[in-house]
Amino acid sequence: MRKIAHHTLLVLLTLLMMACANKSIKPVAVPAPPQAKCDCSTVGAPVQVPASSKPVEATADQQKQLAKLPDYGLLQMADWNDIDGLQVDNLSLAWPAWMQSCSTLINKPVWKSACTAAQKLNNETASKPQTQAVLNYFQEHFSVYKTSNVDGSEQGLITGYYQPLLKGSRTKSAKYPNPLYATPDDLITVELESLFPELKYKRVRGRLVGNKLVPYYNRAEIETEASPVKGREFVYIDDIIDVFFLQIQGSGLVQLDTGEQMHVGYADQNGHTYNSIGRLLIERGELTLAQASMQGIKNWARNNLDKLRELLNQNPSYVFFRELPAGLPGPLGALGVPILAERSV
Repeated sequence: MRKIAHHTLLVLLTLLMMACANKSIKPVAVPAPPQAKCDCSTVGAPVQVPASSKPVEATADQQKQLAKLPDYGLLQMADWNDIDGLQVDNLSLAWPAWMQSCSTLINKPVWKSACTAAQKLNNETASKPQTQAVLNYFQEHFSVYKTSNVDGSEQGLITGYYQPLLKGSRTKSAKYPNPLYATPDDLITVELESLFPELKYKRVRGRLVGNKLVPYYNRAEIETEASPVKGREFVYIDDIIDVFFLQIQGSGLVQLDTGEQMHVGYADQNGHTYNSIGRLLIERGELTLAQASMQGIKNWARNNLDKLRELLNQNPSYVFFRELPAGLPGPLGALGVPILAERSV
């Protein structure tokens, strides 16, 4: 979703999962906020949606910004009344998640107004605004857009986020042989905007050889006994396929052999393009489309250990991790704030 001053929400404020994004995030010491408790059998009173709900009007400056944006063609302005389930949902349960995101977004000019208003409402209601107040806030600061597929169809897939639990140790052993690596010192990230303003938000990663920037080591080169990033290990995991899926997910928990739990999160990536091993297994006839779920791929891996290394190396992308502060209420998303259970905005 493009974050513009007109603050769009894709389909039901599409409670976007801000996680797994390939963005560098700085370590943060995040105090644990109060968890929103959800009794899914009980919802608040039906919300009264004004029949005349209108999209937010953009200012003259905002309209100039909007005019520069490309026409994606798959988004259509919609109405709040078009959102199924809005009248029975307890929107107040999403408020703690939105306040988490606003703690970072408020520093971005296009979000400052909306997040300042959110903080004002939060202060006025002692951090517990009712469902109707939350709806009024979102209607004032956001617009609803309907999305469709390229072929015009309207059914699609929305994925959720989960926090995997892995088994590991701070010490390498036969039981725990698979390392998680911290970001290597020779990995260089170039923000292209500094050279070409039109390439804002674009970046390349690599390493220096002489005075040239060359591609960084790929998965096959990193996951060897003589790994070029040797020395950057900080924890070892029992199962290589769990390490692989942790790299896809971006963060997780490691149950250490000492009884402790370690939070780990995305630190950086080697710059190579991600290649889906699920798609490769389908193309090779190893799995059907219906079988190519995460669990299906894990089952295949454990039954085909002799083929696993070759398969994993077909995905040259490699993710580096960092240990996160203990006591986080959830995994860190792309904004660098914890993702709360059941609701994320």
